[in-house]
Amino acid sequence: MAPLPDGFSYAEWNATYNGLSFGIAAMGSATIFFWLQLPNVTKSYRTALTITGIVTLIATYHYIRIFNSWSEAFTVASKDGGDYTVQLTGAPFNDGYRYVDWLLTVPLLLIELILVMKLPRAETVSLSWKLGLASALMVALGYPGEIQEDLSVRWFWWCMSMIPFCYVVFTLAVGLAEATSKQPSPAAASLASAARYLTVLSWCTYPFVYMVKSVGLAGPAATMYEQVGYSLADVLAKAVFGVLIWAIAAEKSAVEESGKLLPN
Repeated sequence: MAPLPDGFSYAEWNATYNGLSFGIAAMGSATIFFWLQLPNVTKSYRTALTITGIVTLIATYHYIRIFNSWSEAFTVASKDGGDYTVQLTGAPFNDGYRYVDWLLTVPLLLIELILVMKLPRAETVSLSWKLGLASALMVALGYPGEIQEDLSVRWFWWCMSMIPFCYVVFTLAVGLAEATSKQPSPAAASLASAARYLTVLSWCTYPFVYMVKSVGLAGPAATMYEQVGYSLADVLAKAVFGVLIWAIAAEKSAVEESGKLLPN
């Protein structure tokens, strides 16, 4: 929890406010959609889809907390119908909710992808543990730098968190390529590939947003870019990624059901 800089313009405050609102709406809507779709996939994929909904539910809760903390940290007023002015109230803005969210949801994101790919049991368990622990370590190593103003300290923890980050990204991009090719239909393989690469793409935005305060940007503008950037990345990595998980589950369910209907 770092102190907020003073001097926010209404545009900077409002951009962050709307970015957090968008996060709440996207995550909440996605949660409802995923759980409504549970009866429409076969039993084999319901665990993956349930976890997908849990991820967006956790994210919804934390976005509400971040949104409330942001709103309480400022007073926004217009005097005599003039321009809006933004002032700090002195209440702390707790951005630590993001890291609590990521510590819970990032390992689950990887586990839901592994589950929906329906790999052999031993491989599923092994990958779930390896990727889950690596992603949790990545988040844990990033937090000490996030709350520091000292740029050298921020860069140190950024580099440390990039070690497990690179391992996870390499596994997604290269290690799961063979398993993707073995999906039961070309459509399922294409969707699984899209889910892997969307994860890589969305994850690659986080290190760049993290560096916003390390490359010369400071003050209200840096805070705005950081909050909006993380919000957009989260929606891609959780809600949009979750839609792909649902699409994979639906496609594979249809393939399996059609196979059962074929005459012996």
